[in-house]
Amino acid sequence: MSEVIGEIVKVSGPLIVAKGMIGAKMFDVVRVSEMGLIGEIIELKGENASIQVYEDTAGLGPGEPVKSTGEPLTIELGPGLIESIFDGVQRPLDRIYEKTGDYITRGINIPGLKREKKWEFNPLVKVGSKVIEGDFLGEVKETVLVKHKIMVPIGLSGEVIDIKKGSFTILEPIAKIKNEKGNIVDVIMLQKWPVRKARPYKERLAPNELLTTGQRVIDTFFPVAKGGTACIPGPFGSGKTVVQHQLAKWAEAEIIVYIGCGERGNEMTDVLLEFPELKDPKSGEPLMKRTVLVANTSNMPVAAREASIYTGITMAEYFRDMGYSVALMADSTSRWAEALREISGRLEEMPGEEGYPAYLPAKTAEFYERAGRVICSGSDNREGTLSVIGAVSPPGGDLSDPVVQATLKVVKVFWGLDSNLAYRRHFPAINWLLSYSLYLESLREYFNKITGMDWMEKRNEAMRLLEEEAELEEIVRLVGKDALSPQDQLTLESAKSVREDFLHQVAFDEIDTYTSFEKQKKILLLILKTHVLYRKALERGVELSKLTSLEVNSEIAKIKYVSEKELDKIDALEKKVEEAVASL
Repeated sequence: MSEVIGEIVKVSGPLIVAKGMIGAKMFDVVRVSEMGLIGEIIELKGENASIQVYEDTAGLGPGEPVKSTGEPLTIELGPGLIESIFDGVQRPLDRIYEKTGDYITRGINIPGLKREKKWEFNPLVKVGSKVIEGDFLGEVKETVLVKHKIMVPIGLSGEVIDIKKGSFTILEPIAKIKNEKGNIVDVIMLQKWPVRKARPYKERLAPNELLTTGQRVIDTFFPVAKGGTACIPGPFGSGKTVVQHQLAKWAEAEIIVYIGCGERGNEMTDVLLEFPELKDPKSGEPLMKRTVLVANTSNMPVAAREASIYTGITMAEYFRDMGYSVALMADSTSRWAEALREISGRLEEMPGEEGYPAYLPAKTAEFYERAGRVICSGSDNREGTLSVIGAVSPPGGDLSDPVVQATLKVVKVFWGLDSNLAYRRHFPAINWLLSYSLYLESLREYFNKITGMDWMEKRNEAMRLLEEEAELEEIVRLVGKDALSPQDQLTLESAKSVREDFLHQVAFDEIDTYTSFEKQKKILLLILKTHVLYRKALERGVELSKLTSLEVNSEIAKIKYVSEKELDKIDALEKKVEEAVASL
């Protein structure tokens, strides 16, 4: 195909219009002006192409050249992704910093993965093996925590006629495959994939296993399944980013992809400074050894924000295809929707609700639909999961905001953050009366298996206490606490224990920041059993004041600070409660 070269006729912020673009296709990447700014075609009208530019367009003017590459926006996949930090279009920020300093120079073109670094390749197949797309050819030890599988590229299958072992760069051939047509294809470790196209898999499975996060309000009350989707909407200052950081740190996933989409620079700096120092709970290694960061801060060009979530999820799918459990955090999708709104406005499209484009729900669904538990491509039927958790920042915490509503239509878990809880210093500020999880039923069997009981019944019992508390608080506000029966007053005390001793969790406390499911189970059962014992004591005539003044109550309040190695202390406290009640 002959090269398409047009010229700029209009510049409107991140959007430019070029004429003479006959032969160009939708979503083709273009290079704008002599500086070679990267852009993407988002609308074609006759010979005119509207292009969103992923860099600052200041100083551009009519008459400057626009060259089409003829290819969609693609990213590089291969060894070197883990521990990297990229911008929204996969430019490596650390290497740009080494080359140009604190700010990204316009038109800079550094490939996403290092070309010169050699990786130790170990083959997993022999010469003569028949392979199909997605099969493992070999592996590279990318970090101490991640074995990077080198897969047969999508669209290729045939017979391995040569396979090498040793140190290679990502561009050196490591295998030769004779395809069905008899052609010999050289396979290198580097693969490329268009970001707007989901990577293929064999079969989608129902998510039926818990994604353990170590956060009690999430795992016990509003769990998310591996391969599931969740959203965290909340007003400014309610702790969305801290919840995202906690999930990135502690979620039971082998690979973490964290996308800072239009967030403030200091929040991304926190991630960059914290993650190398944080220890992975299972291995004790730095968490960065299994993390990829995509940073597109609020002062970076707005169009690159729109691309950043696709860049991140394509990398996440690539690791999912290796059979890993991957968790993706997008913070925040509101900023991504704002980028869509700005570009749509400059295209002069008919605005939808609150100025957002009419296709916002479709774009949101398209992103979240790429999550899932799947049987990956390849002949070994391996299973991979990709869980997607997106934060939403509605103006003023208004949950009727179009971005929140579009998100709620596609995700299965809603963790609604409440500014009132945040002001009362109750963190995580997830409102238990607003939030929900649609995975409860599909996880019932899983919970029963790991707890050895009807766990949902216990969870619902605790939830009932919290719901009854909300009803009783209305009465208390009208007539005072003393007007309630001892049973109702006990309900308030037990609900307070569920709130303060179980749901409240200190992210910055060494012990409380992460709670294993076994410990969560023991604490909740202790609180519920205490409630039952106290209620029976009331029935046999014991005064409520005697029960509330028992010394064991203060010990229950401190039980969440018991370390994971000393869980027998919770069992001992349970016996102590029984003895204390029996002695009254």
